[in-house]
Amino acid sequence: MCSILSFAAALVAAAGMTFAAAAQPAQISKPFEGPKANTGTVSHALVGGKHVLTLSDDFKVPDTPDPHWQVVSSKGEVFLLQKLTIKGDKVNRSITLPAYIKDVAKVQIWCSYAEVNLGEAAFASAITTN
Repeated sequence: MCSILSFAAALVAAAGMTFAAAAQPAQISKPFEGPKANTGTVSHALVGGKHVLTLSDDFKVPDTPDPHWQVVSSKGEVFLLQKLTIKGDKVNRSITLPAYIKDVAKVQIWCSYAEVNLGEAAFASAITTN
């Protein structure tokens, strides 16, 4: 009987920790600024142990041929990530950061076709991802 109660208590404690992790407030960037991407923000959250960036609902996808997610670290390292727009007029509004990215200072919307920064949103302080 004691072991059953101990097991139940452990489950309740684990559930409480999972809820606390899920309830962690997201970090939100300053608004996007740039020639084409100049609305909305990006948020960072830890979801299931992975770092996820998500565009706000008021972010407008730039009308350019090949916009991509791009992140810049606090050391100035630049990482070109997924396409923002995908088949069927769908949008990658959220991305999971790869493990090799150590921190994120700002998020850029990068046009790979024209090789130009369409706009960027900076975080108040770099987000450490590992």
